[in-house]
Amino acid sequence: MKVAIVGAAGRMGGRLIHAVLEADGLELSGATERPGHPQIGTDAGLLAGAGELGVKISADLTAVMATADVLIDFTFPEVTLQNLEICAQQGKMIVSGSTGFSPEQKQQVEKYAEQIPVVLAPNMSVGVNACFKLLKEAANILGDDFDVEIVEMHHNQKKDSPSGTAVRMGEVVADALGRDYNKVANFHREGMCGERTKAEIGMQTVRGGDIVGEHTVYFIGMGERIEISHRAMSRDMFARGAVRACQWLQQKQSGLYDMQDVLGLT
Repeated sequence: MKVAIVGAAGRMGGRLIHAVLEADGLELSGATERPGHPQIGTDAGLLAGAGELGVKISADLTAVMATADVLIDFTFPEVTLQNLEICAQQGKMIVSGSTGFSPEQKQQVEKYAEQIPVVLAPNMSVGVNACFKLLKEAANILGDDFDVEIVEMHHNQKKDSPSGTAVRMGEVVADALGRDYNKVANFHREGMCGERTKAEIGMQTVRGGDIVGEHTVYFIGMGERIEISHRAMSRDMFARGAVRACQWLQQKQSGLYDMQDVLGLT
């Protein structure tokens, strides 16, 4: 299976290149960067510290996808939608870990998924997806007697807030409790904001340094507290999850999938 990687010159791109090279049945066939990037024309393997691979970084995704089976995309919603259009035109699969999609942008993703197989997940980590499962079970057991607060921490260059993973955690808990996440999420408390409501789910964000990603969901009751946490020590786990999604997609029909599907947790 031939794999192309978007953003191959970045930190995540480098880890993805290594993950593809280490995976069974996968071959790196293409690598791209934005037009004008200084590394255009550089061998992707040399740039990632994986040795010369004969795959040069290109700015032409359309040409790159002509020889690839699947695209791995860790970019931003606007870029992902452009990449989805190219993949749909060529009938190619895509695995995306981009976050920060608006409801309207998610609808656009769904339309492309009617044409091609798409894995879109806010977090490709196997551990984080296990947490999603645990959160659903915990919310079902604890019910409305426990207040829910979510705290996430990331590096100082992350552009979206709260993280896509934190949002998904909130959605999982809200759904299990029979609530509408978009109505109960509380992103800001300041001054005389009044008492906490029973239904709200607090969403708190911390940004600083080089934190890869940390998420904690607190279920806070009277006299007891349960915490479900995940801490990412490196980007390798995201890369390994994306590669696993590529392997899983090989036998799939058009449709929109996430890592819960890939891991058989649905």
